[in-house]
Amino acid sequence: MHEFMIHEGFINLAYLIASVLFIFGLKGLTHPRTAVRGNSLGASGMLLAAVATMLKVGLDYRLIIGGMVVGGLIGAVVALKVRMTGMPQMVALFNGFGGIASALVAGATLLPRLGQYGTGAQDIQELVSVSAAALIGMVTFTGSIVAWGKLEEFKLIPSKAVSLPGQKAVNAIVFLATVAAGAWVVIDPTQALPLWVLAGLAGLMGVLLTIPIGGADMPVVIALLNSYSGLAAAATGFVINNNVLIIAGSLVGASGIILTTIMCKAMNRSLTNVLFGVLGPTADTATADEVYAGKVKSTSPEEVAMLFDGARRVVIVPGYGMAVAQAQHAVREVALQAEKLGAEVEFAIHPVAGRMPGHMNVLLAEADVPYEQLKEMDEINPTMDQVDICLVIGANDVVNPLARTDPKSPIAGMPIIDADKARTVVVVKRSLSPGFAGIPNPLFALDNALMLFGDGKKMMQELVAALKEQQ
Repeated sequence: MHEFMIHEGFINLAYLIASVLFIFGLKGLTHPRTAVRGNSLGASGMLLAAVATMLKVGLDYRLIIGGMVVGGLIGAVVALKVRMTGMPQMVALFNGFGGIASALVAGATLLPRLGQYGTGAQDIQELVSVSAAALIGMVTFTGSIVAWGKLEEFKLIPSKAVSLPGQKAVNAIVFLATVAAGAWVVIDPTQALPLWVLAGLAGLMGVLLTIPIGGADMPVVIALLNSYSGLAAAATGFVINNNVLIIAGSLVGASGIILTTIMCKAMNRSLTNVLFGVLGPTADTATADEVYAGKVKSTSPEEVAMLFDGARRVVIVPGYGMAVAQAQHAVREVALQAEKLGAEVEFAIHPVAGRMPGHMNVLLAEADVPYEQLKEMDEINPTMDQVDICLVIGANDVVNPLARTDPKSPIAGMPIIDADKARTVVVVKRSLSPGFAGIPNPLFALDNALMLFGDGKKMMQELVAALKEQQ
């Protein structure tokens, strides 16, 4: 008994250290400068927790090590091959894998004990936890797969919002049926059918909640699914009586909800609508021909370089197009050349630029852009009317003035970067095609706006060459 207590004490100490590492890891992830260290701390905490759990339970190490090697190799290959533009899809898949893992563990705990549960409080708690883990885990899994498909723009899962006849009524019916199936698992733990019914209905609910959401709102969905995966893990922790899993899942769940709230605020969306898969107005707006109507003025890198001569303040607004073109290094070079001409250069970062929170920050950090030059939307907007040149590269919806002027627009009320208030706006895009919201952008047709059509990386490289000739 004494030896067991010492052993259990060491296990609990390891769990405590792992939990502290998780907390410090999340703290580190709040700033790009400390993000790598934070990620390492979190990974170290998870490794410690996994080793401690194996020591506590006495699992077959050969199977565990084999699984770690196979999973590690798959993860390393995928991480090395994935494009920066594909990171949001990978995050969605990670959320889905976390959800299905929780559901599988819950099922693996329940099925061998069918018929052995009683009416005691401990048994009821375990059954409720199994139901919660299976429900949330399956919703997370199927919802993440749909989100991944939308971001990859598969033909079977279109990126645009898909509304089904009687969508709200169907969602409500499936939700009530899922809750009833969860109660069935708790009431009758003598057979496997209730668990399979619960898993199927929860999986269907995940699809129904995600399919009506368009690509423009995917950042919010990813953050929410991340929270779901944490909640599923916490529920699984109650199932297997693992304290560190409860703590880690709760941290992920809470941080995911906080991030979702921040994203909702940045996009002027209601968290309630997000939870029930109803995002944004759907009213028709003006067509591209009506908005542009021959007002668009194109320019060249040489003409843009002439604008930089004498500019005192330049703001660069990066967007998803920059990520697609992998133009971050060329953009950094443009900033350096503008500084040599005497301009103060800043980068205006919208919270949902790209396809996930922090997407632009990661790309610019990769190009060694100083963190001090990255300015949040609320910090840069009050002084946008003092900007000589606003260079928008690959951004669309996050600089669309319709968010301020058209209450019927799908992005109505969404806070944007006020690029249109700059003295001159230069927009780098391949064409006048719309962004994820699927609406034209009046910014492109303003008197103070110039369009630099072409591949983002190539245009930036040509602009760098033109700027060097002026020195």
